[in-house]
Amino acid sequence: MRRLPALSAHDTWVFDLDNTLYPAECDLFAQIDARMTAYVSSLLQVEPVEARRVQKAYYAAYGTTLAGLMAQHQVDPHDFLHHVHDIDVSPVDPDPDLEELVRNLPGKKLIFTNGSRAHADRVVQRLGLEGLFDDHFDIVASGFAPKPKQEAFNRLIEAHGFSPARAMMFEDLARNLEPAAALGFTTVLVRSGKDWSHEPEGARPAGSADAPDHVHHLTDCLKTFLRELMA
Repeated sequence: MRRLPALSAHDTWVFDLDNTLYPAECDLFAQIDARMTAYVSSLLQVEPVEARRVQKAYYAAYGTTLAGLMAQHQVDPHDFLHHVHDIDVSPVDPDPDLEELVRNLPGKKLIFTNGSRAHADRVVQRLGLEGLFDDHFDIVASGFAPKPKQEAFNRLIEAHGFSPARAMMFEDLARNLEPAAALGFTTVLVRSGKDWSHEPEGARPAGSADAPDHVHHLTDCLKTFLRELMA
């Protein structure tokens, strides 16, 4: 891992939402995952076991379950996003310490999520971070191209006109940082002891052994990292 850069070397701060801005132990993904299965079950009129098989097959083949549903079944993506993100966000606690740290970061602050803007809005409100971010850049804004697809990053940069060389990105999935590093971002992998994925393969949180070359910094606590960066 590299030494911490000077705070002044960056003027854009890009945060993943789920399991990055709040602890993975909140396990909101378990709720989202279950609602995806219910959606597929209702759409295809199949039992939940078969719906989950289809759900994960589309994820593997298309990058997201939504992309597979759009390609194979012409699903309205807005209807899907509304359904799967209609969850209880009360496991996320207000975080005044994080609010102070994010507020004091100099420059532009962005949320970059594969979820919906409405979901980001609710989580940010729950955390007490309202008004701190210049945009909640969601899967709709990226043209339904999810991270880690290059198109998603290109659209984020185009929409906000920043230099990747002066941007830092925080993520809990190492694979989502690979295109960021290639573009010139400083990358920070937020690790967790909680496996929120509930899957043996596919998207999963970063563990203690995850330190690929495209990850510049590792942390077990976002707030600790930000404090050290601003010290």
